[in-house]
Amino acid sequence: MEKVTLKRTPLFDLIEPKAKMVDFAGFEMPIMFSSIKEEHLAVRQNVGMFDVSHMGEIRIEGPDALEQVQNLVTNDISKIKVGQAQYNLLCLEDGGVVDDLLVYRLDEDAYWLVVNASNIEKDEAHIRRYVKGDVVVTNESDEYGQIAIQGPNAQSVLQTITNVVLDEIGFFKFMNGDVAGVPSIISRSGYTGEDGFEIYARAEAISAIWEALETEGVTPCGLGARDTLRFEACLPLYGHELDESVTPFEANLNFAVKLDTDFVGKEALVTQKENIPNRLIGLKLLGRGIARQGAQVELDGNVIGVVTTGTMPPTVNESIAWARVDARYKDEERFVIDIRGKKIEAERVPTPFYKRTK
Repeated sequence: MEKVTLKRTPLFDLIEPKAKMVDFAGFEMPIMFSSIKEEHLAVRQNVGMFDVSHMGEIRIEGPDALEQVQNLVTNDISKIKVGQAQYNLLCLEDGGVVDDLLVYRLDEDAYWLVVNASNIEKDEAHIRRYVKGDVVVTNESDEYGQIAIQGPNAQSVLQTITNVVLDEIGFFKFMNGDVAGVPSIISRSGYTGEDGFEIYARAEAISAIWEALETEGVTPCGLGARDTLRFEACLPLYGHELDESVTPFEANLNFAVKLDTDFVGKEALVTQKENIPNRLIGLKLLGRGIARQGAQVELDGNVIGVVTTGTMPPTVNESIAWARVDARYKDEERFVIDIRGKKIEAERVPTPFYKRTK
């Protein structure tokens, strides 16, 4: 068999000796450093950091950039100003989700699309297929690294190594400045349900930021904790809650779809909005077991849905699941989950499973 060579982030040499590494989206990434539970709780209670340099960055700039990016994404990017970011979705013409992403407005005519690592090539091809007019599309994914610093003490720690006044950066806003002496983009955003920042810097320089944060006592965290954190906060993960067979409405992402704009997939979503076939609901298992992705959800002996993510995350400390179910049954109170042939009762619970106290 042909040996697959995994990609490595700019932080690999710093991280690999201290972490358990796995294949994720074609990259050799840390699943954990100490333990998923310790890293998860460090973010909830103090501050942790993640190497997320595997994420992709695609620049779209030129006189027609606003019009062309608007044609690609479901949200209304005319609402964001320079220095702001917005959660967005790329869709197929049938409404299925190509990817979920952040759009940063870098300048009047320049946008940065930060996309999932597993979808970089697919997203670029999709963008180039639909973008027209006076714009230039540049895949800058190999040129940048990214570190996420998350947790209630993220701001106080990061402030010690940056010249940017972090109080001036609101949620989903960003500024340019030095971090540990490295020119960076500092964005107040994240994927954990906590306050925090995502720092973008040139690939060849970002190691200095990781080392400075480590010196300040920030806990290095792997993808395992990143997954349990985002799940508790009910933040979707592509390949679980989202894929090309799922529309934004079926993933409860109505807030990111503005049907008064024009974008690829709009017509299909206008039609579907009147009769959304499936919805995501939160479930708590009433018996022993963990409902993993793909476990069937049943009602009165009939399969009416499937688990998209399930585990027993450290903060909630109960066996919970996110499930996509037939929308006709989304308000039912009790279900059964088939876990490898074992039928476990579950009850519907409110989402998100965890919400920080501000």
